[in-house]
Amino acid sequence: MADDERVSVVVSAVRRRLPEVPSRLGPFGLDALLALALALTCGAIALLLPHDGRAVDGLALALLVGVTVPLAWRRRAPLGALLVSLAFTAAYHRLDYQHVAPFAATAVGAYTVAAVGPRRRTLVLAGGVLLVVVFVWYGNGGGPALKLLRISGWLLCILAVGETVRLHRRLLAAARERAERAERTREEEAARRVAEERLRIARDLHDLLAHSITVIGVRASVAAHLLSVERGARVDLPTVAATLDGIADVCRDARAELRYTLRGLRGDEPEPAGPPPGVAGIPDLVRAAEGAGASVELTVEPDLGPLPGLVGAAAYRIVQEALTNAVHHAGPGARIAVALRRADDALRLTVADGGPSPGSRPARAPGSGLGLAGMRERARGVGGRLTAGPRPSGGPGFEVAAELPLKGSSL
Repeated sequence: MADDERVSVVVSAVRRRLPEVPSRLGPFGLDALLALALALTCGAIALLLPHDGRAVDGLALALLVGVTVPLAWRRRAPLGALLVSLAFTAAYHRLDYQHVAPFAATAVGAYTVAAVGPRRRTLVLAGGVLLVVVFVWYGNGGGPALKLLRISGWLLCILAVGETVRLHRRLLAAARERAERAERTREEEAARRVAEERLRIARDLHDLLAHSITVIGVRASVAAHLLSVERGARVDLPTVAATLDGIADVCRDARAELRYTLRGLRGDEPEPAGPPPGVAGIPDLVRAAEGAGASVELTVEPDLGPLPGLVGAAAYRIVQEALTNAVHHAGPGARIAVALRRADDALRLTVADGGPSPGSRPARAPGSGLGLAGMRERARGVGGRLTAGPRPSGGPGFEVAAELPLKGSSL
């Protein structure tokens, strides 16, 4: 029983260590072991199989060693190893030793060259092998043609197997590369969609919060000014109450729009009810700007007709951001003109202000530039273009002009 336990322990240890042998030996070590095994096999065949020709002696065994040893370098230099092996093989056959003995080593070398490729080299090698076989065959006085056909046929079969393996490996590598490329493409597409969605969310939040905060800030300044009266003066409470009510209305509208935007990001929430804001919501933006102290003139061409939803949403956001910038930079009392018209299958809109009004205190802090970038991105998103800068007439103020094409946009 103790002997059985020792045997089982030895077998278990061998099983654990056996998978580690290839990694420890490396490719060259494995090929050296293969060459040694082929040398022993070829020698055993030469000694054991009967043969009518020259008897096996020390020279024959030395030639067989010369046939097999180069195969240790079959991965590093497959063609060179085969040519050296074939040179010893030709000498071995020329001396009319046991002709079957070196076949296994020759087959391994020929297979390696064919499996590594390229195909042109394999074809040249096949022709060279045939020439060598014919030369040796005639050098030994010829003989039945069937013997020549049998020897050359086996070598050609080995080359064909190697070529098949090479093609199979190439097909597998191509399929693996296509799969990896497709995976990279899917990952890049997913990353691009995530980036586009983040950019869209950033634009929506910026347009919403910047507009609402600007209006709230201006109205809060008005309320603070009305409350900061000299001692004994009468406070205009109705105006203060109306200003504070306006701030509450802006907060409610901002909360509703923020909820609309965030619901689109929640997978566990139903889709937001109703379409996104469009051209029909621009009068509400005008009223909010007027509530902040600006004087806004809105001109909408009566025959605008039905507008694609994406174009209407882009126009709404552009006007919203332009009004926010005008109120923020020109200050209360600014005069702003908003115009929308349809021309050449495009919606053209302009938002222009006349600069700070006399006695007003516009914002001194420079903008971040995100608003202008967001407006340009929204225009490009529907295939349009947007310009922003000083008024073309040369007067004071700033003008935003956008052209949004109506063709090719989804309704």
